[in-house]
Amino acid sequence: MSDSGRETSDAAPPSAHPLYDLALRTDLGTNRENNEDSCGHRFDGEDGVLFAVADGIGGYEGGEVASSTAIEVTLDAYCSAPSAWGPAKRLHRAVQRANIEIHNRALTVPELRRMGTTLTAGAVTGSILHVAHVGDCRLYLIRNGRIRQLTKDHTMVQERVRMGLMSAARARNHPERSALSRSIGHELIVAVDRITLPLEQHDRLLLCSDGLYNVLDEHELERTMRERDADAACAALLELANQRGTADNLTAIVCSMKGAGAPSLSPSRWARLSRLLRRSG
Repeated sequence: MSDSGRETSDAAPPSAHPLYDLALRTDLGTNRENNEDSCGHRFDGEDGVLFAVADGIGGYEGGEVASSTAIEVTLDAYCSAPSAWGPAKRLHRAVQRANIEIHNRALTVPELRRMGTTLTAGAVTGSILHVAHVGDCRLYLIRNGRIRQLTKDHTMVQERVRMGLMSAARARNHPERSALSRSIGHELIVAVDRITLPLEQHDRLLLCSDGLYNVLDEHELERTMRERDADAACAALLELANQRGTADNLTAIVCSMKGAGAPSLSPSRWARLSRLLRRSG
């Protein structure tokens, strides 16, 4: 099954899967006339799922074209790649193909010359998560009631935070907090952050655009999702953000592990395995 593009906030959830409870929704928000966010997913074989969010930039038409192209090309390229490559290589190649497609189209269509997009894609195969990330959409892991951001924001402001030049509190409300330092489509080859991580039963993943996390902090995200299935969690997140009057488009994908997943690990073994998997990915 596949699903990509823009879904309204009352979209039906994807078909049931024995290993994953997955849903995705996107919405205009309260202050936009068009939605430059796109999202999509594919189930890959019996134990795989791929999902992605893109937040377009470059004006009314360019942003929509860039984000929808990123999702479509990434999903198609991943699913058509040889399974022998493994999910990490398939995902990285798929994101690079999307980057080249958008870059070339921006060069040949004058109206789209400024277009670009963020893109974050996750592929879960069995109990292993692989991520390819460019931009400032965020992927969170929720485990045992705790939430942790897995991705780094590729923004000028967050780079200053990481260098110790700005506090996280000041960055949250900085007027230029959304100015990207890296995006899909602006260069022929883009640097892609890659993450590989083992998952456990009942882990939850939240992939969202900045329109959501700019108005809801991490604790609110986790609390809103608590004790809800994937589709109800997506709906509740978008509803709460709209109540706050978010100025941007909203997109959320929730994926919960229903299967056995990886066995529980001690903190030390978890840290060691995570480091090994990150290096191998």
